[in-house]
Amino acid sequence: MVGPRDNLASSPPEWGRSAREASRVGVATTKFNRTAVKTSGARKLRLASTNVEMRLWQKLRNKQLGADFRRQHPAGNFILDFYSPSLRLAVELDGGQHAQGKHMTADHERDQWLRERGVTVLRFWNSDVSENLAGLLERTAENVTVLKSRKLTPTRRWRADLPLSGGG
Repeated sequence: MVGPRDNLASSPPEWGRSAREASRVGVATTKFNRTAVKTSGARKLRLASTNVEMRLWQKLRNKQLGADFRRQHPAGNFILDFYSPSLRLAVELDGGQHAQGKHMTADHERDQWLRERGVTVLRFWNSDVSENLAGLLERTAENVTVLKSRKLTPTRRWRADLPLSGGG
């Protein structure tokens, strides 16, 4: 028997619903096919964060830009530098090696895979964190605002706009 959770990869949760809310109403969610190995790899990357990653993390954490972000989040065969699951927004930091052919192709493939799953990807150079952190944060905040405005409101469980029983 096929249940609503058997088709995880093809039907993402609706905008404005948490994975928990979506599963309650029969909408399948995706965790980007996370496994223990991927989670372990992400944990190792969190412990070995670069200085620029830590500088940006200090500005993204605790909803400072209006959205929850995760650091080193596993997604498919990739690990995203920063990811906001509620907005499907990924922020990637690239060092100088990403200007070379092999890394550029891999980044393009990653971005394409994420776009197919409804994720918005923002890419910045490591030097942007060092030299223009305010501009980077402003662009990220703009994207957070736009993505929040596109969200649907969660489905209400009751009809608050109906009058109470007994007339009135």
